[in-house]
Amino acid sequence: MKKLFPAITGLLLIGAYSLPTYAASNNDSGLYVGGNVGYVKIDGQDDFDDDNEVYQGLLGYRINPYLGVEGSYIDFGKYGSSLANAKTDGYTAALKLTAPIGDRVDLYAKGGQLWYNTDYDIAGASGDKDDTAVFAGAGVGFKVTDNFIVNAEYTWYDVDLDVKDVRDGSDTNTDFNQVTAGVEYRF
Repeated sequence: MKKLFPAITGLLLIGAYSLPTYAASNNDSGLYVGGNVGYVKIDGQDDFDDDNEVYQGLLGYRINPYLGVEGSYIDFGKYGSSLANAKTDGYTAALKLTAPIGDRVDLYAKGGQLWYNTDYDIAGASGDKDDTAVFAGAGVGFKVTDNFIVNAEYTWYDVDLDVKDVRDGSDTNTDFNQVTAGVEYRF
């Protein structure tokens, strides 16, 4: 046992040293930026159900060809009716898992946390709320060049719209279902 511990420690140190070297030498790792534009369907137990355009800016880092971390700013826009409407935007942090299919196609899945702010107006009474939600998504990316990628993605957000300042104080379970097309540039 006394000889096994230094051997395992040595292997872990070699592995820890090798990962940055591998990531630096592989063109499928590193920093990337991107943007998505698309459509979001707001669907819930409330008066805010609507369809709307959505805009998203991305910043990410691929640790290796299979694993990355990603952050974004997302604007869900204004939705609802003339009686009850809201506007939501926020920031996300996600873990992104990628499965390369051949040289030019990547399938991916991601999930994480959304921090959002909603400004709402119900029959002239207005308010705003900061909250958090989980999300999950999947997509496909096509490499136009080694650095330029176009993608298509579906993402689901589990949002609770809290309208306690205006009505009975209950949360409403609302899903944001988003379909987008976008671009990504890898450095």
